[in-house]
Amino acid sequence: MNERRAARSVEAVFREDRSRLLALLAARFGDLDLAEETASEAVEAALQRWPVDGVPDKPLAWLLTTARRKAVDRIRRDRAFAERLALLQLESDRAAAVVPEPGFDDVPDERLQLFFTCCHPALSPEAQTALVLRFLAGLTTPEVARAFLVPTATMAQRIVRAKRKIRSARIPFRVPGPEELPGRLPSVLRAVYLVFTEGYAASAGDGLLRPDLAEEAVRLARILHRLLPAEREVAGLLALLLLTDARRAARTDAAGRQVLLEDQDRSLWDADLVAEGQRLLVPALTGPGVGPYAVQAAIAALHDEAADMDSTDWPQIVTLYDVLLGIDGSPLVALNRAVAVAMRDGPEEGLALLDGLAGAEELRGYHLLPAARADLLRRLGRTAEAAAAYRAALALVGNEPERATLTRRLTELGRP
Repeated sequence: MNERRAARSVEAVFREDRSRLLALLAARFGDLDLAEETASEAVEAALQRWPVDGVPDKPLAWLLTTARRKAVDRIRRDRAFAERLALLQLESDRAAAVVPEPGFDDVPDERLQLFFTCCHPALSPEAQTALVLRFLAGLTTPEVARAFLVPTATMAQRIVRAKRKIRSARIPFRVPGPEELPGRLPSVLRAVYLVFTEGYAASAGDGLLRPDLAEEAVRLARILHRLLPAEREVAGLLALLLLTDARRAARTDAAGRQVLLEDQDRSLWDADLVAEGQRLLVPALTGPGVGPYAVQAAIAALHDEAADMDSTDWPQIVTLYDVLLGIDGSPLVALNRAVAVAMRDGPEEGLALLDGLAGAEELRGYHLLPAARADLLRRLGRTAEAAAAYRAALALVGNEPERATLTRRLTELGRP
């Protein structure tokens, strides 16, 4: 019983505070690999000691202390790290004597500090976001690859190269000053958005949702908004997350099965989150140079305001997607626009647009492209083509609830 209780305690602490533990270790030792390895060693030590000694009053503090000791022992044993240990002590002494710049508030969370560190300009945008998803959000490498729509092996190499770059360039693990924040912000916003996306529709597994990731993304977006209240795109991102997350309770039934937008009980949508998102949307859309998150938030708001699919303002949604395409001309935006055009002008118009995206490299392996085609072909009565498209989507889909939805649609094609 003690072993099972200890194992549950370790699992709970590590699940809830993994990213914070890694952030603290990375900030202390300046090495993501060392942070990850010693965090794992601390967990192994907890599984051995806690059944004997009992679960400590402050489990995270115990794990942090243990991991730090293991990191220092490892550095001392390795001659290659001897110089680094001396530099760490020197940097620690200097940091203690530094007086904060007037008017600059420290970032109020260790994990957010690491968000900005991973988004250092010396790293490519893809590497920045990959590191944030891997080390801050706790996604596995296959899940990060899914978020980027690239093969797992490609993403694994990208993460390794990024960590090597941090070591070789001696990129500091610190909070950026106020003059650096604007340049780092777009990458941080994108990383938070991708964390939410994985929580909104999991790339793999038995569940459609990963509420822990969605809630973590919302929490981080709130911190960013408190830190940078004048940044309109921060408000736009937070509005988008709230307006989208407001539908969470209606997106699955009691058995965990997916409920599509047209079938959702809209009375289950969180009215408080919708209202908060709408309030944030006003400053996000006010003024020149509207950003992509504010535009997406405006689209989400139109969905949230509609009583049902038929009364949704599809013409306005298409117009907003036109604006979004002008800001971010990605195939994924074009796919979403094509679906909106199908709702406004009919399935034939939408299908023509989707077929034009068939060769897009970024959508290769993305199951929602053949799934969207299948739905439009079904509406047009082109049953054989729809069945082939559903099978193509089934070959690519990751999580089980979405697989079950596609399977049900495919089965229904064979019924009178």
